[in-house]
Amino acid sequence: MNSTIQKTIFFLLLLASLTPWISAPIALVFGIVFALLIGNPYEKQAAKAVKKSLKIAIIGLGFGMNFYSAINAGKDGILLTITTIILVLTLGFFVGRLLKMSRKTSCLVSSGTAICGGSAIAAVAPVLKSSEEETSVALATIFVLNAIALFVFPIIGHTLELTQHEFGLWSAVAIHDTSSVVGAASQYGEEALEVATTVKLGRALWIIPLALFISIIHRNKESKIKIPYFILLFIAAMLISTFVPQLSSVYEWIAYLSKRLLVATLFLIGTGISLKTIQTVGFKSLGLGIILWITVSIVSLTIILS
Repeated sequence: MNSTIQKTIFFLLLLASLTPWISAPIALVFGIVFALLIGNPYEKQAAKAVKKSLKIAIIGLGFGMNFYSAINAGKDGILLTITTIILVLTLGFFVGRLLKMSRKTSCLVSSGTAICGGSAIAAVAPVLKSSEEETSVALATIFVLNAIALFVFPIIGHTLELTQHEFGLWSAVAIHDTSSVVGAASQYGEEALEVATTVKLGRALWIIPLALFISIIHRNKESKIKIPYFILLFIAAMLISTFVPQLSSVYEWIAYLSKRLLVATLFLIGTGISLKTIQTVGFKSLGLGIILWITVSIVSLTIILS
């Protein structure tokens, strides 16, 4: 296909994702179909843009949340977060050995499932000193399952008639990446979005102790641990919206624009799922990812409903 036409279609779909008529799952589908049928002419640029736009969108969403209600939501998720992280990391270790996987690959997949998908893998990989192939396999595995989760979870939530609070808590624990957590929760409702975002970002902070723990085990003192500082800006946004209510109309616009930016980000994420990405996922890595994902989904939902 002519590169000019290819680029034109890319920008038209990106702009369409910014409009209120395109939902998060549809934007992701647009991105995946575009990448598979036409090919992404801006693959590297899109990958870089995703990292920045996702952080900006999450910070902006903070302006639409109340600090006190977010803290209460976070409290509900603390024990569940600790329990499921330990469960996934422990199960990942034993299942990885059972499947005779590379220890580094199984650790990366387990870390991505336990905490926050690609961000956790990106933080842990340098500490493990994993190869580019091992990191790519883990990222591809989480990437594929994360895309599926964005579609499946809202359907299951409505089928089981979960409340917004229950769904927000469940999606924050059981969906891998923050992008899909927020995308799925935003479809379910405002309360679900607030609970999911707060709990997921609190969960993301566990990257720090996990990376430190792994560095001690592997005796790697030289590696630098990536700390998600943007979470502090998210908290600051909540504090501003809560304690400076005079500008509430402005905060509403910022939150709305942030939601649209998130949808556009999901389109860009979708454009990263190419045939090469799918082929990168090996049987063992995918098997481990599915086992961990199903386990954490069932266990967390059972705890939430009980």
